[in-house]
Amino acid sequence: MLPNGSLDPQALSRLWERQWPECPPVAHWLRGHYPDRWIRFHSLPESKRYPDSEAEYAIVLDRHYTVLNGLDPSPDLLVITADWTDTPAPTPPKWPRRSEVAPAAQHWQTLIEEPGDDPDFRTYTQLYAETRPWCPGIIDAVLRAVADDEIYSVILSSPDLRWLYHPYDGGADVILPTRAERDALKHRHRTWLSTHPSGL
Repeated sequence: MLPNGSLDPQALSRLWERQWPECPPVAHWLRGHYPDRWIRFHSLPESKRYPDSEAEYAIVLDRHYTVLNGLDPSPDLLVITADWTDTPAPTPPKWPRRSEVAPAAQHWQTLIEEPGDDPDFRTYTQLYAETRPWCPGIIDAVLRAVADDEIYSVILSSPDLRWLYHPYDGGADVILPTRAERDALKHRHRTWLSTHPSGL
């Protein structure tokens, strides 16, 4: 963090490389790179994918906040969001909804997920980051947009990147510092797990 509270992109990149050296900050790659510390929770009973009512949105938000509270992001939550462009420049975005739910986020870095692709048809991932004072409700708009599949590739964490939380439309992937912490979290919320042997 810089003195005015804004993020230092280079410092954040160095921190990510130190904490998660096996994987760039691509949300859907995390579980593949850290399978021994990964757990997935579903956000609705019976693994229902999308909420259809305000009562179901309330369940989705409650489950996200319950797990996040247990991870202890206090006092601040790091919120990483993503967009996509056809050129290395961060504008114009393909998913303008991201800037609506995270208007204060700063551009962090540009990634190419498939660098071997034809340069004329390449898609660039634009990552944005911000910190928000942690409290229930602080990321409702982000989580609802994820639940509705309006944005994706969101990563939440404490500012020290000790753990990673990737909400998706249907649940969340959590990457913990150790297998023991993963197992303890899994046990606490075992009724929210998938019944599939793979855990997906």
